[in-house]
Amino acid sequence: MALKESEALPTRLHHYAVPVRDQEVVRHFFEDVMGFALVGTWCERKFFADIGEEHDYCHTFYGLDDGSALAFFQFADPAMYERCRAAKPAEVVRFNHIALRVDEGRFDDLKARLEAAGAPCREVEHGYCRSLYTHMGDELEMEFTLDPPDAAEIWAIRLASAHQDLQRWLSGDRTINNDIRPH
Repeated sequence: MALKESEALPTRLHHYAVPVRDQEVVRHFFEDVMGFALVGTWCERKFFADIGEEHDYCHTFYGLDDGSALAFFQFADPAMYERCRAAKPAEVVRFNHIALRVDEGRFDDLKARLEAAGAPCREVEHGYCRSLYTHMGDELEMEFTLDPPDAAEIWAIRLASAHQDLQRWLSGDRTINNDIRPH
């Protein structure tokens, strides 16, 4: 049965946006260190009715292969950055991140680029994917994931019991079900 147009799921991420202090720091990280292309810059002035103020800002987009993008806002008024970022930065930032899937060649390339730039990075084997984590500043943790050859089979197993696993967790049963993650 086909879904009605109004019921269709989103086709892909359009962009993920984050306020930043300095667009040049962001550009250097994404273009010079990571090798992402800056695909659009919008310099705008807008009246924001929700706060009753007009502000100048710069909105940049760094493209991903599927047409989606990572986007960043820098305001002309530095006080707007403070108003737009999280009120209290997380003590443990690793759980607030965006993860992007890459192939093995790009995974190795990104790791080499980060190491060459002296940027912090850590690699984690999750079992269902291998991840490379880094931090670009402005409280944005980045994760680049490499799927194993049997990723479809792994996700099919989790799909088959996803609701049961969630209900078990919510009822207080903390039994671990990731038996493929190395310890």
